[in-house]
Amino acid sequence: MAVITVRIPDELKLKMKELNINWSEEIREFIRRRIDEEERRRKIREALELAKASGSVSRGFAAKSVREDRDSR
Repeated sequence: MAVITVRIPDELKLKMKELNINWSEEIREFIRRRIDEEERRRKIREALELAKASGSVSRGFAAKSVREDRDSR
């Protein structure tokens, strides 16, 4: 496991000691959530770029596709 170091003001450190919180786990969970959020944003950006690059579909394509799917059952 890797180790990272973060500098915080002394006042903040004193306040942290007053609370019964596992700060290491809190920070790990924050980092996990933040990474997930950034990965989702990146994937959305990539999908939008692909959609723009591929051009538009013809008018009524979605309705036609749904109808074909329903009729095939």
